[in-house]
Amino acid sequence: MTTEEKLQHFQASALEDARQQSRQMLDDYTKALEKELEEHKQDKIRQAKLQIEMQTADLERNKNKELSREQLHIKRKLTKQQTALTDKLFVEIGDMLTNFTSTHEYNDMLIRQIREAKEFAKEDEIIIYIDPSDTSRLAGLEMATGVGLTISQYSFLGGTRAVIPSKNILIDNSFQTKLAEAKEAFTWR
Repeated sequence: MTTEEKLQHFQASALEDARQQSRQMLDDYTKALEKELEEHKQDKIRQAKLQIEMQTADLERNKNKELSREQLHIKRKLTKQQTALTDKLFVEIGDMLTNFTSTHEYNDMLIRQIREAKEFAKEDEIIIYIDPSDTSRLAGLEMATGVGLTISQYSFLGGTRAVIPSKNILIDNSFQTKLAEAKEAFTWR
């Protein structure tokens, strides 16, 4: 082999080796870029999933907040309506009690309450009050029960109140108290 041939062989071999190294470097670089691209894609996918989760949580929170606000609004509206209906109901009951005070049954009820209060007091002193609106019944009630009655200075819508001073006992059968107790105990179902 001549020098020229050796030189050509060396040149071809060196070029082939350089090409091979170049291909290898290019392959390595391509693989590194592909790996970096894949990592970048995975990172972006993770970021997108995280952002979706955060936005979903925000939407859920906002939905729950809005739902709570609406429930509170409905509850307030319902409570307001219930209060209005309760007030209306007890106004009607008050009117019915007022109408009841002009009946014979009301007179019988007063007599019964007075007798029961007197029986409860036994021998103790008792002061039995009737409502000022029942002044016209005073004589008839005293005659029917044999008990001296006192007309109250304050209206209590009807019924009776009795006091046993020696025992500090109040027997309150007034319509005002009964109505207040009924209103306090009243609940919507």
